Amino acid sequence: MNNIGLDINKTKVLSKELNDLLATYQVFYTNLRGFHWNIKGRKFFELHLKFEELYNDLQIKIDEIAERILTLGGTPNHAFSNYLEQAKIKETGLVIDGDFAMNNIIESFQITIKIQRNLLDISGEANDEGTNALMSDYIREQEKLVWMFTSFMA
Repeated sequence: MNNIGLDINKTKVLSKELNDLLATYQVFYTNLRGFHWNIKGRKFFELHLKFEELYNDLQIKIDEIAERILTLGGTPNHAFSNYLEQAKIKETGLVIDGDFAMNNIIESFQITIKIQRNLLDISGEANDEGTNALMSDYIREQEKLVWMFTSFMA
């Protein structure tokens, strides 16, 4: 057992999966920063503000995930080269088109939701309520964002 009473072997698996999520969020965060800085067009003001809101939220989640990895006894990756290898989404180049950016965001949330659902299963099997609650909160919030952004794009 580790310091918080969870099976060490199960927390190693959780830490690995959380590091994959961390990497995915880091690339997502960087993509959002690029969208925020470079967006152009009629929806500039609306999207510029929304992208900032999203990357600020991801910044908080990135820290929460890294701290959860530490709580489980793991080590959060911090090298961007690791993030690029592990992330389940790809970094974007220069994006100025709002529709492209919004579609990328929807796809990125769909990918993170899938990763987080997998973490729900793993954390449930490990009796890890802390990770389970964190993932449940993220999923609920992001499912609503996917719905809202999809409606925005309709």
